[in-house]
Amino acid sequence: MTPKQQLFVSEYLTNGLNATKAAKSAGYSSKNADVCASQLLVNPKVADAIAEKTGKRLAKLEITADYLLKTIVSTVERCQQAEQVTYQGVPVPGMYKFDAANVLKGSELLGRHLKMFTEVVELDDKRDFEVQDIKQKLLAKLNCRLAKIPS
Repeated sequence: MTPKQQLFVSEYLTNGLNATKAAKSAGYSSKNADVCASQLLVNPKVADAIAEKTGKRLAKLEITADYLLKTIVSTVERCQQAEQVTYQGVPVPGMYKFDAANVLKGSELLGRHLKMFTEVVELDDKRDFEVQDIKQKLLAKLNCRLAKIPS
């Protein structure tokens, strides 16, 4: 990896994963920094260096999937706690509130992690057969034409 690419990796990780800004900071031309950034991100050596440094950073901070899941669960449980509604400092009997929006957001994150909300794409088998039929017909026509051409 070139020194400029190494600088890009460092800048990318310190600039909030903003590739264009990192490319400019690493000394790439401002005019086409976005193009350079895209090319750098798909470069196997650069991508590996980013993954390695990101992994080291996460390990140093002790951020794991378990940590994140525990944090989400803990937050959801705190947001679910019912809090008595008060009016002018006096509790209103039978009235409670809780943070429904964040309970739902945390539940959504957990559901996505558990792949409960994956979208199913249905394929129409007829289309596949139609494409195969058309392909075979075109090949047959091409073979007929090639057979008619004198060698």
